[in-house]
Amino acid sequence: MQINDKSQTKPYLADSKRYDTMTYKRCGKSGVLLPALSLGLWHNFGFVDSTQNAREILRTAFDLGITHFDLANNYGPPYGSAEENFGQLYKADFKPYRDELFIASKAGYDMWPGPYGNLGSRKYLMASIDQSLKRMDLDYVDIFYHHRPDPDTPLEETMGALADIVRQGKALYVGISNYQAEDAQKASEILKRLNVPFILHQARYSMFDRWVEKDLLHTLEQNGVGCIAFSPLAQGMLTDKYLKGIPKNSRAAKDLTYLDPDTVNSMMEKVQRLNALAEARGQKLSQMALAWILRQPQVASVLIGASSSNQLKENVKALEHLNFTAEELKRIDEIVS
Repeated sequence: MQINDKSQTKPYLADSKRYDTMTYKRCGKSGVLLPALSLGLWHNFGFVDSTQNAREILRTAFDLGITHFDLANNYGPPYGSAEENFGQLYKADFKPYRDELFIASKAGYDMWPGPYGNLGSRKYLMASIDQSLKRMDLDYVDIFYHHRPDPDTPLEETMGALADIVRQGKALYVGISNYQAEDAQKASEILKRLNVPFILHQARYSMFDRWVEKDLLHTLEQNGVGCIAFSPLAQGMLTDKYLKGIPKNSRAAKDLTYLDPDTVNSMMEKVQRLNALAEARGQKLSQMALAWILRQPQVASVLIGASSSNQLKENVKALEHLNFTAEELKRIDEIVS
């Protein structure tokens, strides 16, 4: 990747007021504070995307007080490209600010061919962290997650690999993602015995996907672990994008596995009703959806993606109105049920 945007060739100097308005929340019982909104690099940071746009998004995020950048080994496309692009932008812009950043990576999904490029074996995880650090030009990540449960590898092996990654100085903290409450409890017990700082569980959570409320949030609270929510806008459904149908260039219009036209059409009426409630609150639907998740005390941060710096700025405005009345919460429950 070449950084050749002439408008951004001068050295980047972060906004001196970047910490003045951002809200920070504690991760469980750890010493870590995360911005209420964190930047996920799942989309818009691969080799197929604009480097200049990615750079602008990252700069805007940090200037707004977003210190947490969330990556994974397979983010792109192609796999690895988001980390590689981030590494180049980190060297160009953010290296002087390394101690102000909280950088995450993960491993658990398909990454390279053969039997050792997926899931949760010690071999896969140890190779993955080394590859990720090389791509990002980092000595360590602040947190390294196991990205999804492995039904065949003993949990002791997977958690033991995470523990050794911390002991080797390649990560400061560990986390898990997409684990059900029972396995999250087991993972916590193993990591506690290994004396490893387990501080975050990354889980899908939105008004349309509330599975964490059943027992996961309680389990995390009991173990002093924070929750960081991803897909808070239900892949764009909880925005104003689909209020009048499916735009031609939207995610739902593309051949993607995580959002399809049938799903969007089935939720259209609920989206419209939620949008009316958001307007009555003086917010965009996306801002209300983010605020709704942040009301949960166990949630340390919400991961947001952004296709532009302006979109990022709009999402951060959610922090200006986080309170809900009992009537508003009841109305939301009635709409989404």
